[in-house]
Amino acid sequence: MQEFDIIVLGTGLKECILSGLMSVSGKKVLHIDRNPYYGGESASISPLEEVYRKFQVPGPAKSLGRGRDWNVDLIPKFLLASGQLVKMLVYTEVTRYLDFKVIEGSYVYKAGKIHKVPSTEAEALSSDLMGMFDKRRFRKLLVFILNFEEGDPRTHQDIDPNRTSMRELFRRFDLGPDIMEFTGHALALYRNDDYLDQPCVQTIRRIKLYTESLARYNCSPYLYPLYGLGELPQGFARLSAVHGGTYILNRGVEDIVLDKGKVVAVKSEGAVFRCKQLICDPSYVPNRVKKVGRVIRVICFLNHPIKNTHDANSCQIIIPQAQVHRKSDIYVCMVSYTHNVSSSGMYVAMVSTTVETNDPEKEVQPGLELLEPIDQKFVSVSNMMVPIDDGRNSQIFVSRSYDATTHFETECEDIKDMYRRMTGSEFIFGDLRRDCDDDEDED
Repeated sequence: MQEFDIIVLGTGLKECILSGLMSVSGKKVLHIDRNPYYGGESASISPLEEVYRKFQVPGPAKSLGRGRDWNVDLIPKFLLASGQLVKMLVYTEVTRYLDFKVIEGSYVYKAGKIHKVPSTEAEALSSDLMGMFDKRRFRKLLVFILNFEEGDPRTHQDIDPNRTSMRELFRRFDLGPDIMEFTGHALALYRNDDYLDQPCVQTIRRIKLYTESLARYNCSPYLYPLYGLGELPQGFARLSAVHGGTYILNRGVEDIVLDKGKVVAVKSEGAVFRCKQLICDPSYVPNRVKKVGRVIRVICFLNHPIKNTHDANSCQIIIPQAQVHRKSDIYVCMVSYTHNVSSSGMYVAMVSTTVETNDPEKEVQPGLELLEPIDQKFVSVSNMMVPIDDGRNSQIFVSRSYDATTHFETECEDIKDMYRRMTGSEFIFGDLRRDCDDDEDED
């Protein structure tokens, strides 16, 4: 009977990142997936024929080119250039396994049109999203946020960032609903308006992250890996393997064995693997998760860039909820043959949102209309599952399902939260770095 410190079930991105981090910190890790491919829910599917099979759609048409030129993300998301996932990639040096490209544009939808998101002083002054006086006020808010340092009260302009709500901060700069909308949804990347009544320091942090990410490359704050997001879990899997982690794909799991309510082993195809802790995605433990909502995602193949994006080969468009009389935003993201995810001249776009009615497809219509004409679309509606407890008693740590957003910040919070519950300590990038360096010295 083999013994491990940690067994990981499923090779979704979060599971692979945690497996990599735990292996680097010296834990003996076994990683099992019932699928024959890496990525779980967050896989990139290739060749194209597999995508049609998965969604039970006849095809593909000859006009779509060679099937093996396609890598189609099931859950497309972009990485903020200064965000947490990029930091994890840099600190673990998984970047050496990957190549990234900058997303060409970031847009927001207003009154039926899409507009570039202004995030620098110059863009604020030339933006068609606001009138002349609003531009000046918005610029003042941006300057305040960019100069703001949490530890330096002189930069706070007499406001208490932990007591003043974001609504009050907008009021202080005399900014109306239009500006509040694109600032909160397209810069701070909130999914609804709850943030308005929370301390403004949270929103300031998020806008600073956006602008710092943007400052790195200038055309947008987002990055995307060549050959699709499926490259990310594979990169972290390689990291884990380098540090002694064991991977078994295409292997079923029959049972998770408990003793006095605590995990002690996993039964898989007749073998028993012992462990002290277990990490998995919701699909492996249906009795330990609950449904908190649903997400609709529509993958679309196009033979043209999206209109009014200056023929960008990649972009993100956020449709704020109020623009389409909803409670949650609609997200559109697009990548193309320039990212090695489709055959030459083809584009892959995705529209996603949190489901609010009994007719999910109708809910994403405003996003789909921006993409017309669409060559082919694949619709999926999935349940948003979250663990029913923190896992500390059972030592079974379950990740949350992926949300409708098109960036990884919420997913990174989940990874850090799981890490904290498993180890009892905060995930600190610097510590991890030191471990990596030590290992290299020993080599």
